[in-house]
Amino acid sequence: MSRTIRSAALAVAAALAVTPAAAGAAAAAKPNLRACYDGRCNLTLTKSVSFRVSPRFGITRLAISFNSSTVRVKGTAPGVMSQAFLGEGATGSVNNIGVRVVSLSSGKAVLRLSARR
Repeated sequence: MSRTIRSAALAVAAALAVTPAAAGAAAAAKPNLRACYDGRCNLTLTKSVSFRVSPRFGITRLAISFNSSTVRVKGTAPGVMSQAFLGEGATGSVNNIGVRVVSLSSGKAVLRLSARR
């Protein structure tokens, strides 16, 4: 086997060996947004998200975005919009879904959602 082919084969083998671990780490970091449907979950976010919630709250979707100082939680449904702007350590609600900002930085927000109804 030539040196070039052997080097290429080793590079491919190394890439295949690393890929499943990297994919597993990325999957583990992704928040389980379906768990929030009932208005109760803990979230660690690294980017903005949007997910469905039970219509019993008067909204059907929550959208959460953040920067280093503020978390924006926006609830919507046809003809309805409610939102809250919260800083680190703050507690608020959007249509009876309680939101607590546990920690906040420019790259990560940790939130606790709780149903109030």
